[in-house]
This record gives sequence, C-alpha cells and structure tokens, in this order.
Amino acid sequence: MSKMQRQFQQGDVLIVSSQIPSSAKRVPKDGNRYIIARGETTGHAHVVEACPEVELFEDHGVLYLAAAKPTTITHEEHKPVTVPPGTYELGIVQEYDYDAAERKSVRD
Repeated sequence: MSKMQRQFQQGDVLIVSSQIPSSAKRVPKDGNRYIIARGETTGHAHVVEACPEVELFEDHGVLYLAAAKPTTITHEEHKPVTVPPGTYELGIVQEYDYDAAERKSVRD
C-alpha cells in the first residue's frame, strides 16, 4: 500500500509529496532564499528560506523541494504555507479552458 500523497497550494504553485529523481541537480540559492516561481506581472516570487535543512533541486524542468524540517513558502500576495518535513514536487496549477479546448497555466 502506498503512502497517501500530501498536497498543498499557494496561489498558482502546487506542492505535492514526491520522490526526488536521482538525476536531479541542486538549484543555486538566490541570496538567502530559493525562488520557486516568479509572478509574470508583479515581479513577486514564491520563495523558501535557504538553510541547511532545506534544498531545492531541478530535473528536466521540474523543481523538487527537500525539507528536513517544517518549511514555510512565502509570497507577497498570499498567505504563507508551511509544509511538513518531506520531499515535494513543485509545479504550476493547470486549468482547462473548455471554450478554447486547451489547458493553460494559472498565473498570479
């Protein structure tokens, strides 16, 4: 039996429990933080504080978060979201436009 997947959302960012692929590479810090996603119009960003217990990885364009402690993701326009220790895949929420019959990314 598999573990139940944990899922969180902050604005257009979706955070889902996952395994980090062995081919993933560490993402460099941006000062004292990791940038998860940048807003297209406001320039604001979804970020997590960089510390020894938190690392960000990338594999084939997909971001992964490794958190050895409860970790808070912040954004200037959204409430902070705290995820429990674990590993997570980070993505952008998708919506389907039935009129245009296409899927597109949700944007802040």
